[in-house]
Amino acid sequence: MKFTPTAILPAIAILLFVAGCSSTTASISPAKYDEMSCAELNSALGDTATDISRTAISRGKVANTSVPSWLLGGERVKSVVANRDTARIARLQQQQQAIVAARKRRCPSSQ
Repeated sequence: MKFTPTAILPAIAILLFVAGCSSTTASISPAKYDEMSCAELNSALGDTATDISRTAISRGKVANTSVPSWLLGGERVKSVVANRDTARIARLQQQQQAIVAARKRRCPSSQ
């Protein structure tokens, strides 16, 4: 089997897609935050902060990846993956704000 630049591009795109989708974090609806205890809210807040950091590190690695010039569409794949990570960070920050708001309402020691 002969490897050509056009044959390698789909393989790299699939690998980048799979690597970006490897998160195991399940999202929780904001309505459930009102039912959680203070300890659970603190844990959820920490998990969200960890996910934000992990995604930002991944986005930085993708943005700093050197794509060979012979790899057609490589820069486009790189920017798509980075933009997807940016959107995920924005969603996680919204989730984090909802957790903080619920924690302020329910936990007197967090104020």
